[in-house]
Amino acid sequence: MEREISGLLRQIARKDVVEIGPGSAVGRMAALVHVAEHYGFEYDRSIRTGHKKTLVLARMYRDPSPRARAREAATAAAHPAAGNGGAVPGMRQGSLRPLPEARDAVARTKDRIMFDVLSSHAADTPRKVLGYAMCAAFALVLLVSGKPLVALVGGGVLAAFLTGAFKLGEIRRQQITARLTAAGFVPVRDGSGRQSFLRPGQQLPGHTNPFAS
Repeated sequence: MEREISGLLRQIARKDVVEIGPGSAVGRMAALVHVAEHYGFEYDRSIRTGHKKTLVLARMYRDPSPRARAREAATAAAHPAAGNGGAVPGMRQGSLRPLPEARDAVARTKDRIMFDVLSSHAADTPRKVLGYAMCAAFALVLLVSGKPLVALVGGGVLAAFLTGAFKLGEIRRQQITARLTAAGFVPVRDGSGRQSFLRPGQQLPGHTNPFAS
């Protein structure tokens, strides 16, 4: 935990864009994003990365507004030993478990991360095509082997499983959208059509964000 916090604070001290991850523990990533927000950073997006795109990398940008800079100064003054065994904003001492007053905010940040991840899956047309192609290839192998009934049933079951998985992802996105909207987050689209959510009071990224369109 201390190593993660120390690494994050080193990035915050040197960079206008910080990266959290890559990792697979989205809850811990959401907690780290929440900590970075106290230092005047805003969540930008999360992407899939790593071998077979199984890991997640979250990106944040420094908010240059006076309000964000004041928030950073107040956080630094209130938590001088963060990253060195001291208290961390919004988290229980010695852990990345949110304090009661931070739980909802961290939960919504986790939703934003998961929305980005699920959206990237939904937009991954080559992955979908490959999945159905593998179903067809499996059925063809069985058919050539003289097992037409098994080919029909097996191929149909695999295709149905894939369709169900894609549908489940869409349902989860809709549920996340409902939670974020209810919490006051604003849906926006960038120039490429990518949808994301801005938290209440968050402004669109400025020139310090190289990921902006």
